[in-house]
Formats: sequence, C-alpha cells, structure tokens
Amino acid sequence: MADSDTDDVPTLPADTLAILQQFQQEQIERLKKLENAGPNPDTEANDIEIDEDWQLSQFWYDDHTANALAKEALRCVGEEGRIALISCPTLYRPLAQLKGPRCTVNLLEYDRRFAVYGDNFIYYDYNSPLELPVNLKGSFDLVIADPPFLSEECLSKVSTTIKHLSKDKIILCTGVVMQQLAESLLSLKKCCFVPHHKNNLGNEFGCFSNYDVDSFLKPQ
Repeated sequence: MADSDTDDVPTLPADTLAILQQFQQEQIERLKKLENAGPNPDTEANDIEIDEDWQLSQFWYDDHTANALAKEALRCVGEEGRIALISCPTLYRPLAQLKGPRCTVNLLEYDRRFAVYGDNFIYYDYNSPLELPVNLKGSFDLVIADPPFLSEECLSKVSTTIKHLSKDKIILCTGVVMQQLAESLLSLKKCCFVPHHKNNLGNEFGCFSNYDVDSFLKPQ
C-alpha cells in the first residue's frame, strides 16, 4: 500500500522545478530587502518593489496608468496639497518620485508590507472604515480609492472612509459594474480615462470622479 501511495505522488519536471526554486529565491530576497529597509518615511520608494498578492485582491496598475493618475493628483492638489491613497499602493511610488517636499501622500492599506513607508503608511481595514487617526478627518485635498473587492458592502464601507477623509475631490477606480453605486454613494461620474493593469483583469474597469478629470486625464 505504501508503494502505491508513493507512486501516486506527482513529480515536477526538472525545468519547472528550477523555475519554481528561482521564483522562491526571488521572493526571499525581496522580503529581506523589505525587512532591511524598515519603517522609514524617507525610504526611496522607487527602490522597493512589492509584488501584488492576489489573495488580498491586489492587482497593480501598469506604468502608464500609475504615472497618469499620479500626475493628475499632483496637478489637482498643488505644491502643498494632501493626497490620500486608499487601497491603491501602486500610486505611491510615482507620487513619491514626482511630488515636491511640501506635498503629503498617505497610503491607507491593509497589507503591512507597505509599512516600509513609515509614517506615510496608515494601516487600514475597510471593515472598520472609521478606525483612523482622528487628525485625518477632512484633511485631504484629494482622495484616490481602489476598493479591493467588487461588492456593495466593500464600496459602501470604503465610501464611508472617503467621505471622512475628503475635503473635496475624489477619484475612484473600480469595476464598471459598480458605476450606479458609485453615483449614489459619492455622486461620482464615469470618466473617459480607463485604468489598466499589468495583468489583465476579467472585469471591465473604470475611473470615476466628482470633478472634471477628462480635461486633464486622456484615454490611453
């Protein structure tokens, strides 16, 4: 019986096993880099590459989308503006590269790997939408959000956070299927600009805002 059980165990081809081992080694090296960086608001954001975690429903924007949204965010808030990123960590790196010293960018994110950004990282769980530092209320000139799940519950709770943080302007990136809910919860309108991801998603994605984004963000 033991011999039969052993025979049934699948084995990987040598080339596949080599690829898997290389991938695992790369992951180990990335984790070491994150650990060595430590929580530091002055961390060189463009030197730290964090892979998307599909189990957390993370799907990174492609470079064009990330840069376009970052440039629009900075244009919108000006040199001394404050920007909140809710569950869209892909935008932190280009914003960190492009912003001036008097501009503030805070990343609200569930994934604690992003704590390497120090005080610019704020732990956020959409299931507790108002468990945030009290000084953040109404303090952001622009809030950009990309809820992790395409569900009414998730968008409703993230919307509570958006309203709590926002002074005025909002950009929401989510599935087009959420359009009606985005309009009813936040009075957002669909933009012509379409966010794209490094790994193509099965769901049609859209950009929604409460101000004129189309004059500045052009479709790809």
